Amino acid sequence: MKKLIVFAVLVAFGQTMGSAQDVQFGAKAGLNFATLQPELTDSRTAFHLGAMAEISLTDVFSVQPELLYSGHGAKDQNDSDNNEIFKVDYLALPILAKYYVVDGLSVEAGPQLGFLLSSKQEDNGETDDLKDITKSTDFGFALGVGYKLDSGLNFGVRYYLGSDVNDIDTDSEEFKNRVLQLSIGYFF
Repeated sequence: MKKLIVFAVLVAFGQTMGSAQDVQFGAKAGLNFATLQPELTDSRTAFHLGAMAEISLTDVFSVQPELLYSGHGAKDQNDSDNNEIFKVDYLALPILAKYYVVDGLSVEAGPQLGFLLSSKQEDNGETDDLKDITKSTDFGFALGVGYKLDSGLNFGVRYYLGSDVNDIDTDSEEFKNRVLQLSIGYFF
């Protein structure tokens, strides 16, 4: 299934490239404020970093694929010391449709596929690996706004709603990634 999704994304990206009028490449970085739903956790502050491209299809519509390292996870609210941190990190591939409302200001939305890089629980200096009980992929939807200056400098705010990442067969409780991202980037 994972190979099929990646293949479909690559085919869609290739077809979009063929009809593109203008392509810009860039880099971005920023802060993540991540939680795992249901509301049993406080947010974990992490970061994201990676590359992006903007493929203009018309004057007001473009597609923006990205390849990012993205830190997700949460802090345990029920822990009286508030020292328990869940660190769930992904190689994320969002593919966003962007619509420019006015010059420079855009709204964006689209799917995001994340490939699990690591999943750990840290508590009072001890670390446990949770990769065996965390799903290897996270598929969700991202929605945001961005502003791009003529110089190529750009800013963004995005909210990501992920799928259930709990991979314990005997536990039916769902844990879904929810991430607020603040970004700064530059198109070359």
